[in-house]
Amino acid sequence: MTTSFAPLTVAIGDLVPHPANVRSNSPETYDPENIAHLKASIAVLGLLQPLLVQKLDGKYAVLAGGRRHAALKELVADKATKGFMAKTKVDCRLVPDDCDVTTALSLAENITQAPMNAIDEFEAFARMMEVDGQTPETIAKTFGTTVAAVKGRLRYGLIHPDIRAAARGKVITLDTMKAFAEHPSQEAQREVFEALTKDGGYLQAYTVRQALKSRGVQVSDDIGAFVRADYEARGGAVAADLLEEHSVLEDAALVETILLEKLGAAAEEARTRLGFAWADAMVRYDYATMADYGRVYPGPIEPDEAAQKRVDEITAELEKLQLEMEDEGLEDGAYNALYDRVDALEEEARDLQEAYSAEDLARSGVIASWQGGQITLHVGLVRQEDTVKEEGARGSSASPTGEEAPDAGEITYPASLAEDLKTERAMALGAAMALHPEATLDLTLFKLVSDVLASGMSVTQAIKIDARKEYRSHAKMDEIDETSLEQVAAAHDALDLSWLDDTRAPADQFAAFRALEAGEKAKLVAYATASTTQSCFTRDRQRDSLMHALEIEIMPDIRAHWTPNAALFNRFKKAWLLKILGEDLGLAQEAVTLASSSKKEIVAFCDKLFAEPFATLTDAQRAAVAAWCPPMMQTAGVACDEAEPAAETPEPDSEVAQAA
Repeated sequence: MTTSFAPLTVAIGDLVPHPANVRSNSPETYDPENIAHLKASIAVLGLLQPLLVQKLDGKYAVLAGGRRHAALKELVADKATKGFMAKTKVDCRLVPDDCDVTTALSLAENITQAPMNAIDEFEAFARMMEVDGQTPETIAKTFGTTVAAVKGRLRYGLIHPDIRAAARGKVITLDTMKAFAEHPSQEAQREVFEALTKDGGYLQAYTVRQALKSRGVQVSDDIGAFVRADYEARGGAVAADLLEEHSVLEDAALVETILLEKLGAAAEEARTRLGFAWADAMVRYDYATMADYGRVYPGPIEPDEAAQKRVDEITAELEKLQLEMEDEGLEDGAYNALYDRVDALEEEARDLQEAYSAEDLARSGVIASWQGGQITLHVGLVRQEDTVKEEGARGSSASPTGEEAPDAGEITYPASLAEDLKTERAMALGAAMALHPEATLDLTLFKLVSDVLASGMSVTQAIKIDARKEYRSHAKMDEIDETSLEQVAAAHDALDLSWLDDTRAPADQFAAFRALEAGEKAKLVAYATASTTQSCFTRDRQRDSLMHALEIEIMPDIRAHWTPNAALFNRFKKAWLLKILGEDLGLAQEAVTLASSSKKEIVAFCDKLFAEPFATLTDAQRAAVAAWCPPMMQTAGVACDEAEPAAETPEPDSEVAQAA
């Protein structure tokens, strides 16, 4: 239609807006920031499309091309731009005065100038570089955009022609075509495209990206950044991308070789420093492979004078840091920095107070793996062929708490945390005793008469029958799980204390006490005995068969009285939390995903998981979450299906069962 309109040139100063322009009611369209890219394009390339004008009151009113007109006026006003003045003439086409379709013409031009096809736009940018010799910088200036945006478009324009043709022909989607830009090499793109389409079927962007990963490692990947200098020093091929972060180290085998060398060197350095027998490396931590290893642990040693002085300094600093971390207004960065400092100090304190035995060092080693973008060391591992089979031949594998040696793969707890966990277990056991008055009454009476009438040692030291309430110390008493406290409080509220009146003489109180029903007396004795339970871990059958049997009877599952919470997880190392998630709970994928998160985020995840197990968990994972506690806190020798309330027992060959 516009070809019938007479061409003419008009000075920029003689152009005015036309009232019939459909954009005249949206003046924000002509704001400088909204036409910056158009101004930049006209400044470099000139006015590529004539304006549609109509004679109006001696001026030429712009009927279609208002944004181009606004850009021209900006160029005239911009003294830094050469070649654009009010007298400068630009190409136009004249609409006759008697034309009655002015509004229709304006609307038609504005809605028919649809954006370029995405592929056309990508290819146009590529041609400007390949044919016209332009750079991303000059293209960005022409179109008034950023260099990064131009490079992003250019990457798609440089995708193999066959793949672009497939996208243009709707054989693959535009998103799938874009996925091929993950690798700069058109040859690699073509090979993957042909391999994935040879059998037909729908091609997804995700499938393309996964296939291209086998063709190399991007320099922005954590492994790529870690090995790049050595890779290039050895002459490894690099497929350069317009965006540097998307360049690819093409020799995946060389990348892995260098990574394993670096991991091996780190493992060897740790072996030499700690005195282990062997060192090894693996690219990725493999839970199935690591499950085949046993593990030894350092045992307690008596620090010398200098070491003890340093331990005391660390203890004082840790107390100060704990107070700082309780500040609710603390920024995440500062909070994480404090966490890292606490971890480092606790590790230093452990090193000063613990050591491996010579026997364990002679049969164990260290493996270095790549986790969360850094080297992670797994120490004290024992190969299957080196496992000592003789009964009791565990060397210094006993935990630093003096309890029975942990099973292979168990986390070792620092002394301060172990003591607090003992306190929490004693509180849970006390709640169980208060809720089982008959059994506890029998225990009390049995200990009382046995200690008096029997010869030899006391039947158990686990409870005190000397009418004195046990004092339980805990570093964070106000932050522990309140389940056992609530249960004990409920048991207290149910007691008949009508006899307990300080205004009456003891003889009168005793008379009232004797008048109580037997069941009420049992509750009172049970509550009192429960208050004497001492801080403890699970009982050893050989050391205390009495309490071992009673605990199994009244507290088959500590989780009925206690739930792990954020306060506990805060005191665990980040590596421990990931280990618990991946190995104990069967949440291996979640552990891998969270490896790059901050410890604070992992603690929040664990707290939420245990407070209300996620609906997405499998039955085995749900059972593991419902039953988990530090191993030395659970009643010894009790299987999951013996616990009350009953929890579903994972299959023997499941990940949870293997982790346990």
